[in-house]
Amino acid sequence: MKTTSGAGPVVAVAETAPDLAAVAGLFADRTRAAFALALLDGRAWTVTELARAAGVAVSTATGHLNLLVRGGLLSEVRQGRHRYVRLADERVAELVESLAALAPAAGPPRGLAVAGRQKALARGRTCYDHLAGALGVAVTDAMAGRGLLDWAAGPALTGAGKEWLAENGVTLPTASRRPAVRSCLDWTERRPHLAGAVGAALCARAFEAGWVVRIGGGRAVSVTGKGHAALRDRLGLVLD
Repeated sequence: MKTTSGAGPVVAVAETAPDLAAVAGLFADRTRAAFALALLDGRAWTVTELARAAGVAVSTATGHLNLLVRGGLLSEVRQGRHRYVRLADERVAELVESLAALAPAAGPPRGLAVAGRQKALARGRTCYDHLAGALGVAVTDAMAGRGLLDWAAGPALTGAGKEWLAENGVTLPTASRRPAVRSCLDWTERRPHLAGAVGAALCARAFEAGWVVRIGGGRAVSVTGKGHAALRDRLGLVLD
């Protein structure tokens, strides 16, 4: 009979298992964690912009970003003399959002401006390329309540859901290896919101139709008057 005592099984697991500690170590620094959270807006940032956002020197930011790129969490694009970085893909974004949901709550905000930004992010924001916050969770719940999503199946888009997307001008990519529907644990609501190709397409449609707009240049979004009407008419969703 195999036993878990002794060094043998531990060595065997370490030799055959994925190096989870290597990925965890990339987040085990406040500056790198701040970069990951900032990049959840789905945009490409310059080193200078990220350094300013994290409150560190550009040289310090460069070293941390090099680690994240080599670790596969970020991808980089060079345009002329400028270097831009962004999250490698939606899987990294969902990992960051899930880690944030498990992290201890932030302390009291320092000042009214910070408190206002926190409230705006909690009400509605983008998580990479899909909707999150109270808005994202409410839309997800409304879709499930109308039988457009089936969470018991993994989750999955139902036949009624496919018809609803087409009726509302939400176009899914025809050739994509990305799952159609994925759940992403929301870090402020502590409940799942809709991700995957459907979540991304729905978010893109919301911006295109003017249902939501960004607040400033960050991740927070606001629902417009047109958006309130659309959510009410299409999903029976009435937001505060």
